[in-house]
Amino acid sequence: MTFTCDQCGKVWPNASKLKRHYITHTGERPYSCDQCGKTWPNASRLKVHYRTHTGERPYSCDVCEKTFTRSSHVLSHMKIHTGERPYECDQCGKKFRESGVLLNHMRIHTGEKPYSCDQCGKTFRDSSALCHHMKIHTGEKPFECDQCGKKFTESGDLHKHMRIHTGEKPYSCDVCEKTFAQSSNLLSHMRIHTGEKPSEQCGKEFRDSSDLHQHTRVHTGEKPYECEQCGEMFSQSSTLSKHKRTHSWLILYECDQCEEAYRTSQELSSHYRTHTGDKPDDCEERGEGFQVCEELSETCPNVPD
Repeated sequence: MTFTCDQCGKVWPNASKLKRHYITHTGERPYSCDQCGKTWPNASRLKVHYRTHTGERPYSCDVCEKTFTRSSHVLSHMKIHTGERPYECDQCGKKFRESGVLLNHMRIHTGEKPYSCDQCGKTFRDSSALCHHMKIHTGEKPFECDQCGKKFTESGDLHKHMRIHTGEKPYSCDVCEKTFAQSSNLLSHMRIHTGEKPSEQCGKEFRDSSDLHQHTRVHTGEKPYECEQCGEMFSQSSTLSKHKRTHSWLILYECDQCEEAYRTSQELSSHYRTHTGDKPDDCEERGEGFQVCEELSETCPNVPD
């Protein structure tokens, strides 16, 4: 005997599993954490969540001994060692270890951003990015280092940070045996030995994966950084920072007489003399006063170049 969900038609082998599944439609989250108040749809999810508070990581990789809170995370992690990337993007050929990561990647090509912040309206390609963004509004940093007191928004960030204190470097190069605290640093280092740095689209080579990632946006057209003043999009955060200055300088030095705005205080001071009539620069030969020294230089032939 099987049990069918009347909402989506999915079939389950018993009533208890159907009941647990049904919560995904109702949005019910009856299980709450007594440490932080976060709620979950079932007891097993709550149990896994508790490990973020206790620090328990019962599952470990038998290759590098990295530990995890879930067994599924170990299986995903193992593909780093095997090099398995079975999921390929049919737009650009990029390959991924997980189908969910491919799904998120495809939104780069489609432009789809289905998750939106109910505080500021900003949209995101995946739910995890939205959850991380929401902590900007709440200021939530629930994960604290018991060594130095530094707080983090994510448990993974705290776990990485702790290696500063412990000196742990679990990732080692199998060519020269150099060790690293982060797997991303090991991957960047390995390119010294393999020389692997090419762009899949044009073959251009890069030393760091971050540089290659930024370059790839030239081909994909991805512009993830948005100016909150005018809405213009940019492919790099540094370009956005430079662009923001075109907005910010307008309000740095504003005249309180006529509301004209200037880039520097010196320019504002020179302008202000048009209101006060002050002429501090005098020509000794002609006995005339000028509001700015440039005006004096252009008018008086006795001023040397």
